[in-house]
Amino acid sequence: MTTADAIDRRLAPLRIMCVGDSMTIGVPGDYTWRHRLFQHLRRTAPPVDFVGPEQGLYDRDRNVVVSRGYRDPLFPRAHAAGWGRGLRHLAGEIGEHVARHRPTLLLTMLGLIDLGFYAHVQETEEHLRRFITAARAADPDIGLVLAEVPPAVRARDDAWFAAECVQYNARLRDCAAELGTARSPLVTAALTDAYDIDADTYDGTHPNESGEHKIAAMFADALCHGLGIGAPYPVVPEMLTVDADGMPVLPA
Repeated sequence: MTTADAIDRRLAPLRIMCVGDSMTIGVPGDYTWRHRLFQHLRRTAPPVDFVGPEQGLYDRDRNVVVSRGYRDPLFPRAHAAGWGRGLRHLAGEIGEHVARHRPTLLLTMLGLIDLGFYAHVQETEEHLRRFITAARAADPDIGLVLAEVPPAVRARDDAWFAAECVQYNARLRDCAAELGTARSPLVTAALTDAYDIDADTYDGTHPNESGEHKIAAMFADALCHGLGIGAPYPVVPEMLTVDADGMPVLPA
């Protein structure tokens, strides 16, 4: 059975759970990369739904998750992300989330918070392995797209932290190669060199509108090239033309 077959036999619709930290949950006023990815997938993939225990954005002033405040709320907003959440937190929760919400695929962008505040590389890798094991215990057929730790301003200013991120990303790729199976594929994803923390974030870490598109493109391209789902994301650097959903339109 091929990797694509392992996913295709369970499409009805494709149920995606986006798992991450502050870059994934977003704040009031954001579209979020989740919105950008959904708009792309609904055009290019089989029917898609986003699932998870949360619906909202993080209100930093009140330190609460709020359901209102999306720039465009008309998309499946469910997710499993949280401000300040890392692999050390989600490894203990993902099994319950998978069992309750029955995703076909997990799209994960975790590790930056762990390395920055909670753990060194070895412990973060251990949490990653626990995360994968727990997800599979809840559903042996689960597929996972594992994003590498993204660029952030701290890595530019802190050589030790930058080295930790490079080492962790290498270990993440090794884990995917070691643990991926046809039944439960593991695909890695990484932001391209086109991602610029000065141009694509509003504070050196969290994505602005162009950053949202580029993170969505990272996941879309991993789904397309790694799992045979959907199509590559349109080229986004200039975004000269957008449609009514704010999505880039390729030249005719």
